[in-house]
Amino acid sequence: MTYEEARAFIDDTARYGAVLGLTSVTELARRLGNPQDDLKFVHIAGTNGKGSTLAYISTILKEAGYRVGRYISPTIFDYRERIQVDGEYITREGLARLTEQVKAACERMVEDGFSHPTTFEVETAIALLWFREQRCDIVVLECGMGGLTDATNVVKTTLVCVFAEIGMDHMGFLGDTVQEIARVKGGIIKPGSLAVSTVQRPEVRGVLEEICREQQAGFREVRREELKDVHYGFENQSFSYRRMKNLKPGLFGSWQIDNAALAVEAVLALEDCGFPVAEEQIRKGLAKTVWPGRFTVVDRRPLFIVDGAHNRDAADRLFETLKLYFPDKRKIFIAGVLADKEYDYIMSRLTPLAARVVAVMTPDNPRALPAADLAADIRKYNENVEAADSLADAVKRARAYAGEDDLILAFGSLSYLGDLIRQVRMRKQ
Repeated sequence: MTYEEARAFIDDTARYGAVLGLTSVTELARRLGNPQDDLKFVHIAGTNGKGSTLAYISTILKEAGYRVGRYISPTIFDYRERIQVDGEYITREGLARLTEQVKAACERMVEDGFSHPTTFEVETAIALLWFREQRCDIVVLECGMGGLTDATNVVKTTLVCVFAEIGMDHMGFLGDTVQEIARVKGGIIKPGSLAVSTVQRPEVRGVLEEICREQQAGFREVRREELKDVHYGFENQSFSYRRMKNLKPGLFGSWQIDNAALAVEAVLALEDCGFPVAEEQIRKGLAKTVWPGRFTVVDRRPLFIVDGAHNRDAADRLFETLKLYFPDKRKIFIAGVLADKEYDYIMSRLTPLAARVVAVMTPDNPRALPAADLAADIRKYNENVEAADSLADAVKRARAYAGEDDLILAFGSLSYLGDLIRQVRMRKQ
């Protein structure tokens, strides 16, 4: 099987839809020799911040000398980005070879009367095989959606379960209240593991603590009283946490202080599980962390930032950051969203800040909202809005409206940011 054939097979599995539950992925893993049982995991769930937290944790562990697997979704630049070891993407040859194994196992499952595994189940199986093959010391695993019935929950050897902020998202799948959503996400907590959480709203914390009691698992929360000396500033943020002074996270956005503190608490918890990390390694790991699409600067004149804010809480955080960092800057927005998200709230929160908004349809996504429909929604909050024909057209229009001292911000969905960043870079050449 070639790399192109592997990608075609994986893409074809989209016809099996998104099915929550562990029956299929458990059977698939069994037929592949249960690679997950030979690995140790940090498992991350949450609504906002889990990707950034994963990036901090995995970079710190790599800095400490461990061989670290990283499994993420969605990706920004390259399909292979979702499966990494020590920051290196899975090879094309490796993806092709392991996909061939997984494809054969899927075919045998269907012959035996099982449902064909979904895309995410197939990708998860490939990732687990790769991490075992690469002899990872530890794997930092990001839930795709939810937790309890997410394909990544096939793992049983989790050392630390990490919970970024839990809010309202994917309600049609996970529940109608934040408590219901928290119970689903808390389903990754394994007996005897350690659960580490950012500071949650009380009703969420209560659910996580209850699950920990049921599973006889430990529970730790970021110690807000020990998060001190916080300095917010664009490209220049710092904080102190516990005994560590003047820590400088490598990611921008006011919310990254909380994500970095959560990562530090998770790494300290790992020390109790046989993975010691020195303070200097934590310090260097935080500073070296990069994570595309999370308040990422892609150009300077004018300042061009992209951010994957796609739900209520993320929109609120982005709003607060813009007011904090750029209260007086003239702003031009590019907005692209998926139709099944709470885009009206996102637009109501953010677009009044802009001098001009360019709506765009996210390419190659069946869930994308047409640019004209998005523009019509935005017009309720900002009359200075127009629909672009393409990402290239959106970038061209935004640049035409922006002066050298203005800010261009693209937001709304991670799914289109990689293509948009490429358009920005092409126009610079």
